[in-house]
Amino acid sequence: MTLKLYNTLTRQKEDFQPIEDNKVKMYVCGMTVYDDMHMGHARSIVVFDMIVRYLRWKGYDVTHVTNFTDIDDKIITRAQEAGIPALELSSKYIDKYFEDVDSLGIKRADLYPKASECIGDIIDMIQKIMDNGFAYVADDGSVYFSVEEVENYGRLTGQKLEDMISGTRVDLEDNKRNPMDFALWKAAKPGEVSWDTPWGKGRPGWHIECSAMCSRYLGDLIDIHGGGNDLIFPHHEDEILQTEAATGERLANYWLHNGMLQIQDEKMSKSLKNFFTIRQILERFSKEEVRFYLLNTHYRGPLSYSDKALEEASTSLRRLHNLYFELKNASQNAVGEENALEISSKLKLDFEQAMDDDFNTRAGISAMFEMVREVNSLISEDRLSKRGAENILEVLEDVDQVLGILPSGQPTSGEADAVVKILVDVRQELRKRKAFDLADEIRDRLLEAGIKLEDTAEGVKWKWM
Repeated sequence: MTLKLYNTLTRQKEDFQPIEDNKVKMYVCGMTVYDDMHMGHARSIVVFDMIVRYLRWKGYDVTHVTNFTDIDDKIITRAQEAGIPALELSSKYIDKYFEDVDSLGIKRADLYPKASECIGDIIDMIQKIMDNGFAYVADDGSVYFSVEEVENYGRLTGQKLEDMISGTRVDLEDNKRNPMDFALWKAAKPGEVSWDTPWGKGRPGWHIECSAMCSRYLGDLIDIHGGGNDLIFPHHEDEILQTEAATGERLANYWLHNGMLQIQDEKMSKSLKNFFTIRQILERFSKEEVRFYLLNTHYRGPLSYSDKALEEASTSLRRLHNLYFELKNASQNAVGEENALEISSKLKLDFEQAMDDDFNTRAGISAMFEMVREVNSLISEDRLSKRGAENILEVLEDVDQVLGILPSGQPTSGEADAVVKILVDVRQELRKRKAFDLADEIRDRLLEAGIKLEDTAEGVKWKWM
């Protein structure tokens, strides 16, 4: 099967061909660390975690780099408000970042470079850009990239420079020659952290940090560059210009961007003050429920956030978890092994075909729930052998290496069965006392949890749905 990626640069799906056979160099723009992460950040982090997992599942040797912007205007402002050094503030939130990603079951990147630790690389890259005639030093000692020196600005957005100037509210600063010129280096202000350079004391601009870190740790040309689609302009457009101006090489062959998490048609962000932190959400939902909610739609599309949406995702995921428990506790049965082998083979084939189509987790998850339906049918007809159940479990756990949505550290189905039996006994006692409303509520609540009760002549029978 051929893996196809949607490349923002070409605006079409393309066959994935790594620069070096079986090796993938991938850079994902990381956090500006000045506050707790919210669910919008979680979406991007889970999406690219899934992409790296799938590439490795396919057999690729992936080097995954995600950076920290640990010096920035927002960090400086927040640190001044707190009365602490800027790098102390960013270090605190880097620690909290790792706590949050671990709580989401994220596989850590191979490298997490910090801008403050790559100042020498940043200065060297700026000097190359200046030497090649693409940047200038302003009167105050700041260094700006001159967009008029390039011919193809706007490749990712598909816009021309003149259109972006007329359509963007940009104040023409005294130091700039063109309103679209952007800072490679910002001259030092009193009280701000700064470093010495040939053109004066200061600190790096946002865009140049990623270009320098990407080049240092992965080389001048990489396979995949990723991030949220809110970074396409100006951040990723400017990264392209900087790297090409310094190295003469393309930055990346494939550009991947995830859609935004939205609340009432606006992206979730700190600036709009419409966000929920990862920690707040994980107080109410498991990491598997959060991952399922974030992955049960295509990564490039928008995703609307609401409590109801998360609750619906939780209810849906419970069906998969219930079957997972049932497969783990399947009893010996000589019938149905052939059917199970057919179901497991189909799941793996359908899952891989879905994921090869630009990481279509929505279709991949649908394949898993088709398997749930078919296996439940075997179970209801008593046609699932223990060996067949083990085979399905093996494939299910294999594909879940990509998604990370199967239960971990949860009660075994035997423990769950004991709880259900207690509730069934309580319901029977309520019925004897003619408290039918309460008895029906227990039945209905169990059904919502994926457990169906059946009143028969032989007594109450129940099964996982």
